This record gives sequence, structure tokens and C-alpha cells, in this order.
Amino acid sequence: MNILKNTKYIATAVLLVTLVSCNKFLDVKPVDSVSDEQTIFDKSSAETAVRGVYRALAADSYYGVSFPSIGYLSGDNVQWTGSQSIVQQFIDHNVKSDNATVSSVWLAIYTTINRANYVIAKLPEVNDATLTAAYKNQLLGEAYFVRALAYFDLARTWGGVQIVTTPTLSASDKNGIARSTVEQTYAQVLSDLNTAEPLLPAPTTPNPVRANKETVWALKARYYLYQKDWANAELYASQVITKTANYTLLKPYSAWFANNAVGTKESVLELAYSATYTNGHRGQWQPPANSGTRQWAPNTALLNLLNDPLTGGTRSALVAKTTAGLWYGNLYYRSPATDPAYVLRIAELYLIRAEARAQQNKLDDARADLNLIRDRAGLAVTTALTQDDVLLAIENENRLEFALEGHRWFDLVRTGRASAVLGVTNAQKLVLPIPIDQITVDPALTQNAGY
Repeated sequence: MNILKNTKYIATAVLLVTLVSCNKFLDVKPVDSVSDEQTIFDKSSAETAVRGVYRALAADSYYGVSFPSIGYLSGDNVQWTGSQSIVQQFIDHNVKSDNATVSSVWLAIYTTINRANYVIAKLPEVNDATLTAAYKNQLLGEAYFVRALAYFDLARTWGGVQIVTTPTLSASDKNGIARSTVEQTYAQVLSDLNTAEPLLPAPTTPNPVRANKETVWALKARYYLYQKDWANAELYASQVITKTANYTLLKPYSAWFANNAVGTKESVLELAYSATYTNGHRGQWQPPANSGTRQWAPNTALLNLLNDPLTGGTRSALVAKTTAGLWYGNLYYRSPATDPAYVLRIAELYLIRAEARAQQNKLDDARADLNLIRDRAGLAVTTALTQDDVLLAIENENRLEFALEGHRWFDLVRTGRASAVLGVTNAQKLVLPIPIDQITVDPALTQNAGY
């Protein structure tokens, strides 16, 4: 459903999200349908609204399937086995403005923003004796965090976008708002993170299905990495890494996803699914022998790297082979498809810190972080010595550590390496086109150059 086209968008029934050992918040049954005036009026309806924000984040067109697929298919790890021309456009780096995936992801992200905006606008007005000030702040902080993540994803995918911070009741409500610059869009991300940070609690026990203060630090570390603010990227990554009671690298490598694991100390933020609200990734990755379609598959280059003990080590667990010899990605494997969607892992924080340290020429410290990731994968210490060699080693480690998590394209774009690695010499193709259906209905929305 498109909540931007429905005056009762936030009143939509939200399917229950379940997770082993999760807290009561995710176990509360949502209210089915309430009027706009009554949507957030007490503790229960406030929880329902915030669950709706997470639900939008986990939807098929956002982290559920489509948004990560942009990272998969635009990089050099994954091949497309189907025939749809719109998918091939990502592989060819020649995406058209009428691409249905581009349109669906754009809409899904703004749907998420709209739900967060609704919470931000309505929650402060709620008076309910059972809704403590601390818990109200937490719910509000979660909405600000998710909105920050959504604008971060918009900025790294399209550049500057329309910034909307109040709830809309129809798709046309944001018409007439000009696109902000990419700098202004990233500034909105930081503003929301700064607002969320003091509102959110520091977790006493791991609970990676909900944002907390440390989740904010993790996204700040990623944000500052993209901004090339190496000192702050190192600082915020360190703040998460030092919380060893909540986050740690697990051995073997597969321990964070194998054997139906959920909510491990590897995850800083993951999105939960259930038997009634399944994760669409499984069907795309698994082969027909496992009741999937295998529309996405590891390519030969990735298979060679993962299956080489000197480069992949125990990360070979990410791929598997049918009895007929067909290779497939095996990060999403559960039946029913209750696999989490992984948004932030502690391994990323180590590699963010390694890169930030290398950029500051703290090479010994950078190698130390890199070697922790390599050791977890069963690999020997790095032989990289110079700054350039260390940075390349970190890039290669990122490629394999997050081989099936959609990081690769965005990493190559932010480091300026897309041309050398992927042959994308036209810088205009480093961002996607604004969906033509959005431009058609809103004259204030201008197209990216080159499209």
C-alpha cells in the first residue's frame, strides 16, 4: 500500500513482527484501523505507529528486497539470471528513469519517511499516564533515527532530494518542494541523528531490532566515512566497538546467520520478519531445488574469491551448491523466510575504523582492525604495508565480508573507485535517475544530469 496516497496511511494494519527473545514492543498486537485524529493518542497507538515505521523500513521495496538489490546488481559480486531488461540496466550502469525498481524504492523510502514524520509530529502531543517521558523519548528517537537512515539512503542513491519533515496525506502534498543539494540532504541526516541520540537509551542488553543510542553512533560512523571526516568516523566506530557486552565478532564467520540465528551480538541493527511477514530475499537467492528462483546468484569472480582459503576463508559459508552443481547465495535460507535483513553489523564498524585510521596514516591501528576481521574469517594477517595497499586491502575485505549485503556498489562510488573497478567512467551514472513518474506529477522535481 502507498501511504502517501491514503489519508489513513498510518492507520493501516501493521502485521506483527516476531523475533526470538525480542522485547514486548514487538509482541504487542497492532490496532487494525483508527482515524487520523486518533492514530496516536496513547501508549498503545504510539507503539503501533513506531512499529509501522520499522515495517516500512523492512518492506519489500526497501530493505526487504529492492533497495539492497541496487547494491548487489550495480557491483561486481552478483549476476542476474533472469531476463527482465529493467534489472539488466543496473548491471550495465545504464538505468532509465522509468525503471520500475527505481520508482518502487523511491516511493518506499518516502513512505518510511512519512511514517516517521507522523510519529515525530503527533507523539509529543500524547498525554497518557502509562507512557513515561523516557519511553516517549525512546519512541520519538527511533522515528528520528529511521528518518535519518532513510535520508542517508536517498542521498547516496540519488544525491540531493526533496526534504520533507512533516507528514503528508497524499502524494501531491510534497509537490512544489524543490530538491535540496546533496550537502543539504546529508545535513538533514546528521540533524536527525543528533536529535535522536539524546532521546534514545543506551541498551543494557543486546536488542538489535530496535534503534538505540549505539545504533545512532554506528550510523554516524558510516555517515562520517561517506563525508570523509576520518576523525569522527573513527571516533563513532570506536564508541560502538568498545561496547563489547552488546557487540562482538562471532566465530566462525557464519555464526551470525547460520542455524536460524537471530539478534546475535554481531548485529547492531537488523530487521525482523515472521512466518506471516516474510523476507523476500530468500526466494531471490535460493535455487529451484530449494523452492527459490535464484534470480540473483554469486558470479564466477566472487565464487573464486570466497572459495579460495587464502581470500575467502570461512566466508565460503555464504555460498552453497546444489547436487546438480548450481552455485547460489546462502545468506537467506530459512523456510519460511524469517531471515533478518542486516542493516548494520559490528564487522562494518571495524572496517570503517580501519579505513578511517588508514586515511589518517595510522597504519598499524588500521591493520589491527583489518586483521581482526581476517582472523574471524580464518585468514592470516594482512601483508599490506603502504597506505595505498592497506586501503586496497580494506576495500577487498569489505567486498567479501559483505558480499551478499549490498554494500559493494556504494563503497566503490564513495571511494571514487567505480571507474577503475567497474568501468563506470561517466560520473553522472554514479547516482540513479529520479523516477519519471515523480517528475511528471511534480514540476518542481528536477532530473539528475545525464538522464
